[in-house]
Amino acid sequence: MLKIPLPQIIEKITKEKGISEQELNSKIDEKLKQLSGLISKEGAAHIVANELGVKLLEQTQGKLQIKNILAGMRNVEVVGKVTRKFELREFKTDNREGKVANIIIGDETGTIRLTMWGEQAENINKVNEGDTVKIVGGYVRENQGRKEVHLNDRSKFIINPEGESVGEVKESNDFPKAVRKNIADLNQDEQNIEIFGTIVQAFEPKFFEVCPQCGKRARPEGDSFVCQVHNAVQPDYSYVMNVVLDDGTETIRATFFRNQAERLLNKSKEDMLKYKDDPQSFNPMKTELIGNQLKLVGRAKRNDMFDRMEFTAQLVFTDPDPEEEIKNLEKSSGSDEKSETSSVQEEEVK
Repeated sequence: MLKIPLPQIIEKITKEKGISEQELNSKIDEKLKQLSGLISKEGAAHIVANELGVKLLEQTQGKLQIKNILAGMRNVEVVGKVTRKFELREFKTDNREGKVANIIIGDETGTIRLTMWGEQAENINKVNEGDTVKIVGGYVRENQGRKEVHLNDRSKFIINPEGESVGEVKESNDFPKAVRKNIADLNQDEQNIEIFGTIVQAFEPKFFEVCPQCGKRARPEGDSFVCQVHNAVQPDYSYVMNVVLDDGTETIRATFFRNQAERLLNKSKEDMLKYKDDPQSFNPMKTELIGNQLKLVGRAKRNDMFDRMEFTAQLVFTDPDPEEEIKNLEKSSGSDEKSETSSVQEEEVK
């Protein structure tokens, strides 16, 4: 069954029929009573919409606008502009192992997360923010109250398809809100956490060889480099860097992998690779970073070797409003309220 969120149903009915939300909710409650509560509120709203002659599903086939994508859909076709990309992750559980990567795409009607599994995850190394992508054969799931388009080996992922364009992207507000925490209060394996602090120490980026096709580490073997999937390759380079953040309650080492390192430094890949060839040229950047305030969204983990908490950044905000952040810190110190800043959580693979 295609799942339409109740607020979306209410909005559509009130707009089309010109009735107030209060009047509509009365009709829905009355329908619930008629059916002795043996139906969900969403189901009752569906019935009311039908009785009022409101068609809830504008389109379920062909190329869809993002606003018309619903949980439960299969063989979805959609075109969107990449607004955010995350790192490829490999995972291993008792039942399966593999890799997954996520991007956020948007069109004139909203934004949505794309989750790419298996070989599809390698597309993360080919696509850039600002690219237009076309998805064919995706399927839609609901995760923590938000819709996601998932891609498997039968799906198609086309970068900058000919004849397709996207106008100004309308940002959606249906992503889970990050939980603001003080550094001292972080716990092992917490996801979608927001922290705010001042950089008190910065380290030069570290570079490592990766397969240009799949992004996996390429290991030296003789006079060449070898990928465990694609054998001998001419390696590309990825990078990671660290800073130490202080928020007044504690300090923590924050890690920035390739995309987030570029965002932190406001540098392109070409700029970053210059530091590989000339490490000393990064010294002025280290000095410039110290004293800057950052807001990060990501996950906390414990480094058992050094017996300390560390933080992996998934979103980087380099120009937060200090007054607003002080208010958020005051809120977090007194309760577990969620931050007012909407953010994107990289999917936790279970």
